[in-house]
Amino acid sequence: MAAVKSLLQASALPRDAEYTVAQPIVPTPTPTPTPKFPDGGHDAVRTRQLVKRFGDITILDNLHLDIRAGEFVALLGRSGSGKTTLLRALAGLDKISSGELVVPEAHAAVFQEPRLMPWKRAWRNVTMGLRIDAARERAREALAEVGLAHRENAWPATLSGGEAQRVALARALVREPQLLLLDEPFAALDALTRIRMHQLILSLWRKHRPAVLLVTHDVDEAVLLADRVLVLEGGRIAADIKIDQARPRTAENHAFQKIRAELLQLLGVEIDAPADADSDVRTTPQTIGAHAKSGGSALHLVTTDEGRHEVLPSPFNFSNFSI
Repeated sequence: MAAVKSLLQASALPRDAEYTVAQPIVPTPTPTPTPKFPDGGHDAVRTRQLVKRFGDITILDNLHLDIRAGEFVALLGRSGSGKTTLLRALAGLDKISSGELVVPEAHAAVFQEPRLMPWKRAWRNVTMGLRIDAARERAREALAEVGLAHRENAWPATLSGGEAQRVALARALVREPQLLLLDEPFAALDALTRIRMHQLILSLWRKHRPAVLLVTHDVDEAVLLADRVLVLEGGRIAADIKIDQARPRTAENHAFQKIRAELLQLLGVEIDAPADADSDVRTTPQTIGAHAKSGGSALHLVTTDEGRHEVLPSPFNFSNFSI
């Protein structure tokens, strides 16, 4: 006992030593996963006064957002507007700085890159991190839904870009999400594969009815697929446009052209006035309109990472297809 007492005395700080009082650690607010809302509502997403900062830079500023269960919503915005930041917050990948964020527990995300593990076969990529009975059978069912039943044992290196993205989609579906988050999943695909993926997404959405938030730079894609199109500007939802058009939709439809023109204006793209309903000319940016009237090949509006809007020849005429 005397030895213990002498040891404590030897290790004690002198009386005149300076002490620093530890500051309490305040945890950063994180999304609150819940399968439904306390008030019994049917929203899949609810944010109130959501703020996300990186250092001194505010990316999302008091953002309010509601997405109903089973609703398909597209999110547009200039590069750097915070679209992916919002999606990552909803997915629980990034912490928010303040505010309220409520999402269902069952949610999944698909990104621009498939993010497959190269050392795992396709079916094992689908079930990665999933602890359920009959996992392989569930993977087979999900792969069959995306048209890849014959590729369940394929290595990722042997898959085409479209196939790899469909494996990523199957990986999301096998989790039976109430909320499906899509971060430009078609951006790296060729034109024909992109059209097929649009059709596949709509088919799967109709079957499973998750709420969907699609982040995209493509105005046509947003109007073709979504029930509502949101425009993110200055860290807030600057526009919320409902698409009251039955599916399948076509880019040649006059109502489609008017919505497209409105969205392009909101994104800062100068455009021609909408064509008459019986006109064969699509409502397009001036350079596109002039080119189309002169009988030129189809052009496609692209927003670069630097926020510039460029008009490029399209390898395929999207206006001839309906989704």
